[in-house]
Amino acid sequence: MTPTATTRPPATSDWVLFLLAPVFFSSNIIFGRGILGEIGPFITAFIRWFGAALLILPFVWHDRSAGIAFVRRHTGYWLMLGILGMGICGGVVYWALTATSASNATLIYTTSSLFIILFQWLFQSRKLMVREILGMIIAFAGVAAIVLHGDLGALLRLTFNVGDFGILVAAIAFALYSLLLRKPAATEVGPLSLFFLLALSGAACLFPLAIIDYLSGGLLPHTRIAWLKLAGIIAFASLAAFYCFQHAVRVFGAAKAGITLYLMPPISIIMAVLFLGEEFHTYHAIGIVLVTGGVVLATLPQRRPHASGTR
Repeated sequence: MTPTATTRPPATSDWVLFLLAPVFFSSNIIFGRGILGEIGPFITAFIRWFGAALLILPFVWHDRSAGIAFVRRHTGYWLMLGILGMGICGGVVYWALTATSASNATLIYTTSSLFIILFQWLFQSRKLMVREILGMIIAFAGVAAIVLHGDLGALLRLTFNVGDFGILVAAIAFALYSLLLRKPAATEVGPLSLFFLLALSGAACLFPLAIIDYLSGGLLPHTRIAWLKLAGIIAFASLAAFYCFQHAVRVFGAAKAGITLYLMPPISIIMAVLFLGEEFHTYHAIGIVLVTGGVVLATLPQRRPHASGTR
């Protein structure tokens, strides 16, 4: 049976969390600016998820029996979610960003939404709606307008390298992670307990890579500003972002929740202007309008047919 979103109509709080997910994900750009030059990429990812697990632990300690039972029953599933959502979408992304530009990474990573719908169509017999396809195209056009600075000719000058391939792998991994979150097993523990288990799984998977990173010359955080950036990444880009996204997957389904990724480029730009003093250009405004319009079109709830004999 194909997983579907919850049957109850989404409440206002559900939509608020839906919209907050890309805001918190985008905060990674603010707190993570320059962190890769101060800390090794896999060391950063390990500290991020180990720190997140430590912060959540006191709030889920009462549910430890259910968590232990979940890990015993679904060890492979637990590890796979950690590898996909926190390992590949954490360490691999940080590593890839040392070899590719932020523009390329943003454009490629946003395709996660497309992979979610593609995988559901291929493996779960999901039917595609015309407005969903149209909304995705409009939103992707908005992303392209932003990352290409409104210059279509820039498409001919784009170059791709191993870093771009790493971001593509991460985009596919995040799509698979989103779909796996819809499995019935994920509902056996509460949302916060599940998030703790996934953060712990991610940290466990990243630990050996962090050791290799350190032995290969990767730096440990040693300045106050580096620790502050890590704290921001843990609190906002990790705890808040993934909790909101997991909630969106449960309520709206993986495909609709994945559309929030299209909001990341415009939100990132607005945050950069507000907090980093970067300039706002016309192509930013065009991109934001297209992305927002595409997301609204693709996520509009389907109209329920009227009962027979009524208008």
